[in-house]
Amino acid sequence: MSFSIHAIPADTVDELRKTDGAASAEWVATGGEPVRCCLRDARDGERLLLVNYEPPLPPSPYREVGAVFIHAEPCSGPEGDGYPADWRTRPQVLRAYDERGWIHPATTTHDGHDPEAVLARVLATPGVVEVHSRNVAYGCYMFTATE
Repeated sequence: MSFSIHAIPADTVDELRKTDGAASAEWVATGGEPVRCCLRDARDGERLLLVNYEPPLPPSPYREVGAVFIHAEPCSGPEGDGYPADWRTRPQVLRAYDERGWIHPATTTHDGHDPEAVLARVLATPGVVEVHSRNVAYGCYMFTATE
């Protein structure tokens, strides 16, 4: 089964960069911060913003807003369309959603070994329309996967 990995769309990232006040904080990377506009870890010294982001879902009780890192300045976006290389060995929650935007029982975790196989298995489950990869410890949104 093939699937697509989606970063936060560039136009949405541009809007998030305009956010100010309590919903945004400037950050100088120490290296390793997961950057959601290009789906890689930040390099030491990169200028980032920590912003609130709500991944798009249909109206449902499961919509969430959470903190994510983006580059402070425009970047080239993800390199390729496969599973993010910097995050391959990072355990993640794979939160499955149905067409209503409700969490699907196929939701699971992967331990950082063969994340593509686990993600493909979740997406192949009847009723799953998309999966949000989320950080295990903080629960932060990482990316969306679709068939």
